[in-house]
Amino acid sequence: MQSKTIENSKSWNLVFCCWMIASISTLGSLFFSEVMEFPPCVLCWYQRIAMYPLVLLFLVGTFQSAKSTFAFTFPLALTGWVIALYHNLLHYEIVPESASPCLEGVSCSTVYIDWFGFITIPALSFLSFSLLLGILLILKRNNYYEK
Repeated sequence: MQSKTIENSKSWNLVFCCWMIASISTLGSLFFSEVMEFPPCVLCWYQRIAMYPLVLLFLVGTFQSAKSTFAFTFPLALTGWVIALYHNLLHYEIVPESASPCLEGVSCSTVYIDWFGFITIPALSFLSFSLLLGILLILKRNNYYEK
């Protein structure tokens, strides 16, 4: 009985960490667009569409089973990760700009921040989604082996 409580505590901690990452990412994107007045490109909007609901889903997930939390959040996190990966490939000119969905308005390759020569807004998004996916996979593995 005690090991089940410890497993539930570990699962809760993992879901809470995911909620913190999603919350910080959401607040960061709002800071960049509303305070710093950096207009988001099309790919940024798609990543926001994947990230913003995760804040609420992980918050609800702290009161639900880890299996249901994984089922609802993993597809959004994976979708956001794929978009962030493509955005980074475009941003670092691995994918040509002609393959960009940003045909009107803000260019998807515009650099607003460049910390330490490699940390950009798309890189921060990719990092957030990667952390979320990593934690979600640990959560799934922990609950898969749970009896």
